[in-house]
Amino acid sequence: MASSLMRSPFQTSIQLPQIHHRKGCCSYSSSRSSFRVFSVATSVDEAARHVPPAPILLPEGPWKQVPGGVTAANGFKAAGMYAQLRAKGQKPDLALVTCDVDAVVAGAFTANIVAAAPVVYCKHILDSSTSVRAVLINAGQANAATGDAGYQDVIECADAVAELLQISPEKILIESTGVIGHRIKKEALLNSLPELVASLSSTIEGADSAAVAITTTDLVSKSVAIDTEVGGKHIRVGGMAKGSGMIHPNMATMLGVITTDASVASDIWRKMVKISVNRSFNQITVDGDTSTNDAVIALASGLSGSACILSLDTDEAQQLQAGLDAVMQGLAKSIAWDGEGATCLIEVTVSGTDSEEAAAKIARSVASSALFKAAVYGRDPNWGRIACAAGYAGIHFNQCGLRIALGDILLMEGGQPIPFDRAAASAYLQKAGRDHGTVEVHISVGDGPGRGQAWGCDLSYDYVKINAEYTT
Repeated sequence: MASSLMRSPFQTSIQLPQIHHRKGCCSYSSSRSSFRVFSVATSVDEAARHVPPAPILLPEGPWKQVPGGVTAANGFKAAGMYAQLRAKGQKPDLALVTCDVDAVVAGAFTANIVAAAPVVYCKHILDSSTSVRAVLINAGQANAATGDAGYQDVIECADAVAELLQISPEKILIESTGVIGHRIKKEALLNSLPELVASLSSTIEGADSAAVAITTTDLVSKSVAIDTEVGGKHIRVGGMAKGSGMIHPNMATMLGVITTDASVASDIWRKMVKISVNRSFNQITVDGDTSTNDAVIALASGLSGSACILSLDTDEAQQLQAGLDAVMQGLAKSIAWDGEGATCLIEVTVSGTDSEEAAAKIARSVASSALFKAAVYGRDPNWGRIACAAGYAGIHFNQCGLRIALGDILLMEGGQPIPFDRAAASAYLQKAGRDHGTVEVHISVGDGPGRGQAWGCDLSYDYVKINAEYTT
């Protein structure tokens, strides 16, 4: 099947904005070290057994968690299978998510200039189209820094999926994850597509198998869905994501697919997705590295029967935004929780700034501090590292108003250190590490209305070991 995308964009220098706009109508307690990846069969029914699911870390709100991930919303199907793309093992490595109708689409992508071929391809599609029908995701090869040949591989894969689904190639998006500099194992991928398409299902198993297939160094799969009301009508928002290392804002080095059956105009949907990405995936960090392949694709089928949202300034838009924020934040926190070598999640909440953006920037700075992350791993309540990271965030505040708490333990008030039970603070960190729980850091810098959060994880010896041996 011919495609209109045959000319490679790698022939010229490109600048990559983060998101494209186009108009148109829990609790969990377990030791990370106990997780193992097993070699298993290739069927969709068995795929979800390869990797255990991540803890569900949804924020509280007027929604109900439901099973199904990317297939929870009306109109979506998914599948995952082993296609012999991985260098080791037989964990599923090829996933497909489809919509029964043209789905309104939005995408957010890496800010890395060395963007992978599938990222460039998706941005090209979104420049000229407001809807798509499918997203194909492979693990094993990033297809980044692979030049014209890598871009041609993406086109051929999209053409092959389109032919099997009997739709236009411009309705197919591609995501890839794996080793940079390695092209897709195209022959193996193309040979697996008929079985993958035949396995598409709207079941929980279909969604779970797809969520497993996109993982790389992840020790858990990330999938979540909610049921919520928009304008008095029940709608669903679901999603899956992968990510464990090379996690840092802009974007957070991960892949994701979000689905909803809400009805929303294209320009509004793209604005909503940008807002949610900035509140979630752009607020997590593991190691300070921004990948070449970051991509979040968000699809809206409109099949819930809800009225079409045409403006951000409506109650319905705010309700959908809140649900979208919840799903993306839940997935983002699962990624940080699963950070390579991590023993706990770190949640930094900042208040008292002039704006949400300012608070988010301070929170990001603290969550990204290698010194603070190392202190958490060492169970050392060294609040000076928190104050230091807040201070170099680039946001002005009066240090005399700085307040810092670790969980319920107040460490600093009015810009001054206060006596605190160091043993109790260390015990708080020890319990979080032992249970693979959450370390909560609360920072106030004034009395402004701004509030923001960021998520990260501790920095352990295992992180170095994992990444020192990544390709060997």
